[in-house]
Amino acid sequence: MTTLLEIKSSVLRQVQACPTFRRRAEGEPAATSADPPEPAAGAWKRGDGVEFFAHMRLILKKGEGRQGLPCPEVLLRSGSPAPAEPVDPSRGLRALTQEEVEMLYEEALYTVLYRAGTMGPDQVDDQETLLGYLQQVFGTSPEEHAEAIERVKKAKAPTYALKVSVMRAKNLLAKDPNGFSDPYCMLGILPASGAPREPGPRTEQRFSFRKGSKRGGPLPAKCIQVTEVKSSTLNPVWKENFVFEIEDVSTDQLHLDIWDHDDDVSLVEACRKLNEVIGLKGMSRYFKQIVKSARANGTAGPAEDHTDDFLGCLNIPVREVPVAGEDRWFKLEPRSSASRVQGDCQLVLKLITTQPKASCWRGELSGPAATILCLHGAQNNLSALQLAVLHWQVSSRHHQTRTLDYGYLLGLLEDMQAHWEEASSLPQGQEESLADSFNAFSEFGLRLLRQLRDFFPATNSTAVYRLELLLKCLSKMQIFQPSFEVCSFRTELNADISAALKRGNREWYDRLLNTKSPREQSGPQRLAGLVELADAVYEDLQSCYGIYASLFHSITDIDFFTLTFRQLERLVAEEAWVLTEELSPKMTLEVASGLFELYVTLADIQRFWSSIPGRDSRSLALAGIHGPFLPAVKLWLQVLRDQVRWRLQGAVDVDTLEPMDASSKHSSSAASASLCFSHIQELWARLAWPDPAQAEALGTQLSQDLCAATLFYTELLRKKVDAQPGAAGEAVSEPLCVVLNNVELLRKAAGQTLRGLAWPEVTSGPEGVLPRPLLGCAQALDEDLQQEVHTVTAHLTSKMVADIRKYVQHISLSPDSIQNDEAVAPLMKYLDEKLALLSTSLVKENLSRYSLGRLGRGGAWGPFTGTGTGTECPCRVLEALWELLLQAILRALGANLDVSADFYGRFHFTLEALVSFFHAEGQGLPLESLKDGSYKRLEEELRLHQCSTRECIEQYYLDKLKQVARPRVRTRSVGTRPRPRTPAPRSLAQALPQRSLEQKRFGRLSVRCHYEAAEQRLVVEVLHAADLPPLDANGLSDPFVIVELGPPHLFPLVRSQRTQVKNRTLHPVYDELFYFSVPAEACRRRGACVLFTVMDHDWLSTNDFAGEAALGLGSVGGIARPQVGGSARARQPVTLHLHRPRAQVKSALRMLEGRTNKEAQEFVKRLKELEKCMEADP
Repeated sequence: MTTLLEIKSSVLRQVQACPTFRRRAEGEPAATSADPPEPAAGAWKRGDGVEFFAHMRLILKKGEGRQGLPCPEVLLRSGSPAPAEPVDPSRGLRALTQEEVEMLYEEALYTVLYRAGTMGPDQVDDQETLLGYLQQVFGTSPEEHAEAIERVKKAKAPTYALKVSVMRAKNLLAKDPNGFSDPYCMLGILPASGAPREPGPRTEQRFSFRKGSKRGGPLPAKCIQVTEVKSSTLNPVWKENFVFEIEDVSTDQLHLDIWDHDDDVSLVEACRKLNEVIGLKGMSRYFKQIVKSARANGTAGPAEDHTDDFLGCLNIPVREVPVAGEDRWFKLEPRSSASRVQGDCQLVLKLITTQPKASCWRGELSGPAATILCLHGAQNNLSALQLAVLHWQVSSRHHQTRTLDYGYLLGLLEDMQAHWEEASSLPQGQEESLADSFNAFSEFGLRLLRQLRDFFPATNSTAVYRLELLLKCLSKMQIFQPSFEVCSFRTELNADISAALKRGNREWYDRLLNTKSPREQSGPQRLAGLVELADAVYEDLQSCYGIYASLFHSITDIDFFTLTFRQLERLVAEEAWVLTEELSPKMTLEVASGLFELYVTLADIQRFWSSIPGRDSRSLALAGIHGPFLPAVKLWLQVLRDQVRWRLQGAVDVDTLEPMDASSKHSSSAASASLCFSHIQELWARLAWPDPAQAEALGTQLSQDLCAATLFYTELLRKKVDAQPGAAGEAVSEPLCVVLNNVELLRKAAGQTLRGLAWPEVTSGPEGVLPRPLLGCAQALDEDLQQEVHTVTAHLTSKMVADIRKYVQHISLSPDSIQNDEAVAPLMKYLDEKLALLSTSLVKENLSRYSLGRLGRGGAWGPFTGTGTGTECPCRVLEALWELLLQAILRALGANLDVSADFYGRFHFTLEALVSFFHAEGQGLPLESLKDGSYKRLEEELRLHQCSTRECIEQYYLDKLKQVARPRVRTRSVGTRPRPRTPAPRSLAQALPQRSLEQKRFGRLSVRCHYEAAEQRLVVEVLHAADLPPLDANGLSDPFVIVELGPPHLFPLVRSQRTQVKNRTLHPVYDELFYFSVPAEACRRRGACVLFTVMDHDWLSTNDFAGEAALGLGSVGGIARPQVGGSARARQPVTLHLHRPRAQVKSALRMLEGRTNKEAQEFVKRLKELEKCMEADP
């Protein structure tokens, strides 16, 4: 706890020592001007900052989208025509021969004659028109055209297939007691041989896979496909693909059923599901399930009596499928009119033609070839191993001229491995030939691995699988190496693979470097290319880690990622070091922008390495690379500072100070400013400067620029709203409310951004505590924003001053004949309406908002408070409005003196009503906030006005007694700015000296008092005084003490007495006794006291007042309790601290001066005579 207090105190000292941004701005007029300074030449051009932040957003998006490739929609942004390409007729395609033209013509005719599917609206559906078009294009005669058609018709018709993608369904019927279903689909093609539907008056019965078909019997199982079961849903998503062969395109149709899957459960288990029943419909489904379970557990029914429930079906003729395919929602149909179904199903349909496929021979031997090879081996006495070796040799050689499948080659190696125990029987020549084939295949594979990114791109899953099989082939050949006696093919294949990969990495990097950033160009020209190079290296490293690394490690035990990362990271670091040294003397804003972008990518590369467990970035070549980039980053942050100001200026210029939409209460400029701040926070996170000391300097400067930009924005808003003409009679200004909302939104955005700008400190502090400079900036900004909000709030509430004074005057002028609640009703109704309007116009504040939904509701104010809004209003607006009301009532009281007690009683009733209204049963302002400041003064005024004259006199003396205990209360009028808050003392030990200094300001007086009951007199002994204020020119005083009893109506016959004058001293010693003959009962009355007044005696002018103190007689010995034994003078003296009369005492005196009755006038007259006596010589 002590540590936290010390940290807090040090932070507060730093905040006090550092002026706020507003005071700093007042000291530097140039920094607060609406026009930020122009940057140096070559910088970003001045504008509204939109272009700069768009470029910065592109830099930030690199970190978001480094994985994967952008989608085509992102790349194809421009719709302008493509540039014309160079034309060279000599390099065109050769002319077709007559035979090739005839083949093409017949292929086109074949396509038209055997077309299938429905044509689209933009396509030609007439066959004769298409055939005539082909005749015209190919320029054939009618006879040749007819002959060609006949030849094509004699050819074999194509085979059709229907591709069906079952995507999803929605709004299905609930069949289970829990209100859901477990849907799945069954789909298939109804063949053309099925009997057509028989028309008739009877209800139509549709086909169903479950019940079978009356149109030709059930379909075979191989013709039916089933999707997965999706549990407990009415909107299932399947996304499953199927392909069905079509016998007759014109008559076949696709049939799809959707069923609710119900597991076969026992009757007891079905009864246990009662907890899942939802609603009355669920109860009905529950009883149906009980019946099903009872039937299923009893005698078996017919085969079609299945437990699954029917949800709907579809029947789609194949001939109606468009040629281009379709993706649409189909409405589910019932099996019969008695079936109840609902919902839709989304299908993607495509009709295709299954033509003979191109040759994809993997290397396998056909049946006859395998037979002949086996016969050859038997006739020549060849073993199975020799046959396997021969097959491998031929296939591996052939693979290097015509690509075969690596899976097939791997199978040949496994076949050899199965017979390798016979390796000793291999002739020497065949062993040498096998070793040569292994060497040749290894060299071929290593050449491919050198160009890994070209032949096996990481984005192609087929190519990655080929790479996996190739690596397995190379690894499998290592098994045979120890068995070679005559020769070996390669002793260190893994080393050769590593060398090939390194060489391939270097060749790929050099090719990329020469393309993007050739060394022949100048430094500034190469910079942009080097940024692209670093981005490409980062993406390649991601591919290496995510795709290639696991393959190489699991198959060849090679750490491909570490190998590649170390090599490419070193190459990029070398290039960056060289370029930064070259560009440092030529630093411009454009160069700084490029270097900043380059550093962000290099930092990403370092973080990528560090994010892998067990990796340390300190050993990288990029370690310490941030040093040369520091000047560029500093310069770029200066550009950012200016661009932020320009962006805010442009946003405020176009802002109409109206809410953006119904859901938000701030305007467009606040959204733009908040977005700018979020970009800055994201940028700092991407920067992640590694050096703590430098990061502190950069972060401190950036946070100061951010705070200055925030205040710059609030000043722009205030100037804009001041320039707008206000509507006549408008009590609540919507633009001012929008300004308050904007400031609040920006306060949150700035606070979040400042928290995001935290950096690692050299000496780590407590967790969760911001660095001290950042905390100082945040506190200074908060103080400045509070002042700004208070100014706008005062401006907002000042528009209500005239109306509030009018309603308060209405209360003061209301006749005594009407009730108090009727007199107060117009004011309360006005407040309810205006606060409701403020509630809808202003946003909430974290930890400083109080609900207005209950303000004015309930209690005595229900009948006239309006409807309310139930929303929340800013606390500071309520406080300003509350202060405004108190000042208006005080003003009304000051204008009406010596009126009836009912007048003040009505205002006392009004004050209580307002407290209840603003407190709202704990939902509004807290009572301690309401009953402070001006409220206490007003309450005292009202109470005194309602008191009798003697009660006011007694209050005068009671206030004197309370001066020691009550702190001084300062009030602040509406519209003035609050003073900066003094930090609270860290402990009570620091608070006590401050209070002691306050008490010693006017000195102290030691007295001793007691009451002698036998003599019925009060004995007052004035002992001495100390630390009196110097009131003479010589720095001393001539003090004497006046002793009197009060109030006068309690002691009408007692006169005041005084001590002797002690010349030229601030510590006089009196030791004088005074006797006052008074009854003990009078001393026990309310307000009874001894008043000590210390004066400075002057010979040539009036006496000077030094201070006064009062001692209540109720605590004096002999009055409070009887005196028992001992001498009265042995009692301990009482030390009284001298004070000057305060506002409470003066207010009671003013109240008495305004009264015309005799007792009040005599009391005031006596006080004035006493003052004259104080001025006279003792």
